Amino acid sequence: MENIFFDKRDLKSCGRNVIIGKTVRIRHPERVVIGDNVIIDDFAYIPCGLEIGSFTHIGANCSMIGGAGQITIGSFVNIAPSCQIVTASNDYKGGGLVGPAIPEEFAGEPILKPVTISDFALLACNTTVLPGTIIPEGMSTGAFTLVNEKEYLPWSLYVGIPAKFHCERDGSEMKLAAQKLLEMYTCEE
Repeated sequence: MENIFFDKRDLKSCGRNVIIGKTVRIRHPERVVIGDNVIIDDFAYIPCGLEIGSFTHIGANCSMIGGAGQITIGSFVNIAPSCQIVTASNDYKGGGLVGPAIPEEFAGEPILKPVTISDFALLACNTTVLPGTIIPEGMSTGAFTLVNEKEYLPWSLYVGIPAKFHCERDGSEMKLAAQKLLEMYTCEE
């Protein structure tokens, strides 16, 4: 399926078995690295640097906002529809005009911090991740959760605005399944 906004060959790197929806918008494909077996559903918007591991899914209508920023997403990650991952923003307290259409000399000081989403993370629908956030291995969120720059526990579920610890998660079955999948995938090569 041909994308209407960019040529897949313009990506910095693209693995095997990658499906990118026809209406996914990647503004700077030369800053995007995609591993094997990745699916990015239609209407996702990516105007920043992005690196994705393997066996990862980005749902429909997700936005990864940040211009000069960088987002790193691990392997075996699922990002449900309508999530927002923000790597660049403004403080909105004043001190300059805001937005990408404003010339630099009139703009306020940006908040520009990378976002990292580690392996096995699961982000439920409408989760928002703010600049500087590090989501540890196996962390998941409930729908409409706001994840900001603080320390989170691996293999835990967080919910709410702002994100609050809800319970631990057992990742043993997920890790075992991932290992079997990788072994099977390696044998096919």
